Formats: sequence, C-alpha cells, structure tokens
Amino acid sequence: MKITDVSLTLFAWDDIPPTQYGLHSRFAGSSALGLLRIRTDDGVEGNAFLGSASNSATTDGQGLITHLKPVLMGRDPMHREAIVVDLWRKQRACGVRAIGAVDVALWDLVGKAMGQPIHRLLGTFRESVPAYASSAVLKSPEAYAEEAVEYKDYGWAAYKIHPPTRWQEDIKVCEAVRKAVGDYTIMLDSTWAYDYPAAVRVGRAAQDLGYFWYEDPLHDQDVYNYVKLKQALSIPILATEYPIAGLESYQPWIMLQATDFLRGDVAVKGGITTLVKTAHLAEAFRMNYEVHHGGNSLNNVANLHVIASIRNTTFFEVLLPDAAQKYGLEQDIVVGRDGMVHVPNGPGLGAAIDFKLIERKKVAILS
Repeated sequence: MKITDVSLTLFAWDDIPPTQYGLHSRFAGSSALGLLRIRTDDGVEGNAFLGSASNSATTDGQGLITHLKPVLMGRDPMHREAIVVDLWRKQRACGVRAIGAVDVALWDLVGKAMGQPIHRLLGTFRESVPAYASSAVLKSPEAYAEEAVEYKDYGWAAYKIHPPTRWQEDIKVCEAVRKAVGDYTIMLDSTWAYDYPAAVRVGRAAQDLGYFWYEDPLHDQDVYNYVKLKQALSIPILATEYPIAGLESYQPWIMLQATDFLRGDVAVKGGITTLVKTAHLAEAFRMNYEVHHGGNSLNNVANLHVIASIRNTTFFEVLLPDAAQKYGLEQDIVVGRDGMVHVPNGPGLGAAIDFKLIERKKVAILS
C-alpha cells in the first residue's frame, strides 16, 4: 500500500458565538476548518480536521501541502513511525498543528485498512471515560455558579472554571462555585494569567476550597516559578499544555519537578503518536497525562481514542459553548446521563464526517 495523494479541503465555519477563555483567546464570527485526505493506491483514505474556531486552517494549511505532502507521497502508511520522524524534521517550516493533523489521518487510514478502531490498535484500556464541562469566561461569579450546578445536575463528572483572570475576582468565582455545588469535583484553569505572587494567592484559595487541580496559572514557559509554586502548594499543578511542541518539550518539567500532571492534545503536540508516548512517559513517573480539548470535533475523537488506550487520564474535556467547538461531523461526541463519553468502535477514528456540509461550505482545495 502506497500513499498516492494528499489534499486539504478548506470549508467555512460561520456563526461562531463571541467566546473567551482568557486573555489569550477571544474570537467570534467565522473561521475555516480543513478536511485532510490522505489516499492510497488500495483505495483506503485517512482523514483529519485542521484548524479551530479561533485558528483558521488557512494559517497552517498551505504549509502542510508545501512541506509535508512531499514527505508522504509514495510512502507505505503502515510505516507511520518512520514517516512521523521525517514529518518532525519539517516542524520549523510547517508548524506542529499540521504535523498533528497528518499523524491523526495516518492513524485513521491504518485503522480503516485493518478494520479496527484506533484505540484497539493502541491497546484498549477502557471504552468510556467521565466528562467534564469546561467553561468560557462568564460575566459574574453567580453565572459560573449557575452553570456549574446545571452540569452537576446533568450528571457530568466535573466542572472546570476559566476565570476572568484578575486574581481577586478569580478567588470570588472559586468561592461562589464551591458554595453552589457542594461536594462535587471542580477545577481551575487560569490560562497563564498570573505572576508568581498572584498565583500563590489564588492557588491557596483553590487549595483550601478543595479544587481537584490548578491549571496553567503562570506563563507557559516559566519553569523556574512553577518549581517554586509546586513547592508552595499541595493542590496538584497542571501545566505543559503549551508551548506548542513535541515529546522532548516535557523533559524539563519532569526533571525539575515543575508540575504534578502533564497536559496535551493532538493539535498542539503533534498528533496521536506524541500523546501516547507522553502518556507512557508520565506513567513511568506515576503522573497523570490529562488530555486537553483538541480544538475541533475530529481532534476530540482522536483524543478520545488515546484516552481509551491509557490508564493515567482522569477525564474527557468538553469545552463550552458547543457552537464554538463542535462542527463538521454528522454525530458529535455526546455525554450521557451517567456523565460518560464512549469511544467509537468503527474502523479508524470511527466518526461520521459530514461530507455534505463540507461540500456545501467548501472554500478551496489545496493539493
């Protein structure tokens, strides 16, 4: 089996509601996703989505075609590990998100060729996982409290706060949510907003309120102050979602004991291959590898296959609101009344792509 064609169909994503997750992420209106197609001479096709509501596929799409397509053409997709090594040599020219999309599509292709879901190729650990609701920035402590109660009542496993990122207000949000939900699992994701003194103040408040983890309080590469923060607090610290990078980027965080849990997703870490390797690396140190939201619907399916194949992830993240996160599938991932999501068991990713929508909203084909 040989790869004979690689193309990226750009399609419009309109009517995205105004959404904010912190100082780094505010968006609304329109974006574009890319449907990646990797085809073989046997007629088997692997797919992935590139892009998100906040990061149009036009940003990374041309680099994928210009720099990664030549690496793929004529290769046996079963030699995925060898291909991935060559893809990473192009990182400076094409970016990690493009590598991640290609890696996901290769796993999808091989799964289809073998008639097996990706999680079975990786080695299934479980077929369902608890889901948590991950908030946008809301207008008041009361709004967070109301939303947290809503998802608790739905039966979801946990609720995570993306706060206003002003430390005094953030503490008030934490207090309001804990008071509203009582004995329920809640987390705080401060999206790299604080300096060290503010991070300590907010962390101590979240710690005293019994929060499950304290995510990304400091600048994403401030390893020095993360070491100090971890020593100052007993609440688990969750870092390493950014910077966008591959497996080697986790080395200093482990060696310097700068975080309790590791973090990543298929978009910003280079695909399924990196996630699995990092999860096993974390397992060797008895650390959790908490998988982050993937930025688009098909990436989340890929994330879910990884979660199903490893034992050291606690939850599946569902980023709110749905209209800013779910697009392009006939049936998206659904959280049941038991608070669980179930991994697809069809070949490859096992997700039904909405090809009719993509054709209707098509902007261009890069090839």
